[in-house]
Amino acid sequence: MGLIAEINRVGYHVREVRIVDDKGRRVTGFGTRVFSELTGDRYVTLRRSDLSRLLFGKIDRSAEVIFDSEIVGLQQQADGVRVRLKHGNERRFDLVVGTDGLHSAVRGLAFGPQREFEKHLGYVVAAFELSGYRPRDEDVCLMYGQPGRMLGRFTLHDDRTLFLFVFAAEGDSLPGTPDLQKAMLRKIYGEGKWECPQVLERLKETNDLYFDRVSQIRMASWSQGRVALAGDAAFCVSLLAGQGSALAMISAYVLAGELASAGGRHEEAFANYEARLRSYISAKQQGAARFASAFAPRTAGGLWFRNQVIRAFAIPGLARLAVGRDIADPEASRLPMALARGVSRRQHPLCNAGRSGLIHVMRESPFCRLHSAPDISDPLR
Repeated sequence: MGLIAEINRVGYHVREVRIVDDKGRRVTGFGTRVFSELTGDRYVTLRRSDLSRLLFGKIDRSAEVIFDSEIVGLQQQADGVRVRLKHGNERRFDLVVGTDGLHSAVRGLAFGPQREFEKHLGYVVAAFELSGYRPRDEDVCLMYGQPGRMLGRFTLHDDRTLFLFVFAAEGDSLPGTPDLQKAMLRKIYGEGKWECPQVLERLKETNDLYFDRVSQIRMASWSQGRVALAGDAAFCVSLLAGQGSALAMISAYVLAGELASAGGRHEEAFANYEARLRSYISAKQQGAARFASAFAPRTAGGLWFRNQVIRAFAIPGLARLAVGRDIADPEASRLPMALARGVSRRQHPLCNAGRSGLIHVMRESPFCRLHSAPDISDPLR
């Protein structure tokens, strides 16, 4: 797609992850150079809004795009799907692909309520941004932890700073309003050291707080008739895994390739799409479930052990051995070639498959998450 140069320009090249103590002193950490080595210098972090803007620039005027709306009704028919949009108008499409995230409305309409598919990982995440916060540590991700809770800080462009809260929480209910959510953060982090007091004091300045459970979506099938799901809507790995955008792009590419090669037989395309990705996604979910507790170990002993593991990354070769498979992701790099049976690059995109379709993408939160770019070789260029 010719986006690598622009992604590198707008993205962030994190050079260190640093764990700090009550006084902000470095406890342990690791450099991220090993990630660049494992991915051939293609490891970059970027805001979801920037990635969306770059991708949209490539499809602008080549496909119909409807803004400020969402799907509120679906009626499957023998030859298509009747779709009712938020503002009352109805449209007919051959297929519907829901890509509207963890809290997918399309999944709810076509498959059932979220509680049937959601697996809570025992943590809650909150995030917000501020302008003019000091101090700043450019290209360094700082993390401060106490048992069961973590506060992270990362500098953004234009003198903005991102704050990330991760804390242990059981049960299904969460505060339903921003004021109650802020009150919960103040209660949980009120006795914290480091920069907790000043971050909580400035929490009142934001009207743009992301607040949600850390969850996965696990489904027996990603399609139902003429409706299919991709990305987090189908198989959310979890926000803390940091791979949502990458996996969404991979799944969209595989799905589009299968639709193109199936010649109008959507049942066959959906089945092949799932068969190609199911084991790969399952492995990602299993790894993410294990990884979630590394952000906020629940005990002092767990924090100590996590820090020792991070400290051991300084041993030559150990970081590569520990995270090499997840970062380099050789299976993902083979997927584009595996799916393109008899389908040329010119034929691949869904818009060239000779069928009408609606891909529903809804921004599910005010927070633009940080993600790693997928390690695939520019397949649609």
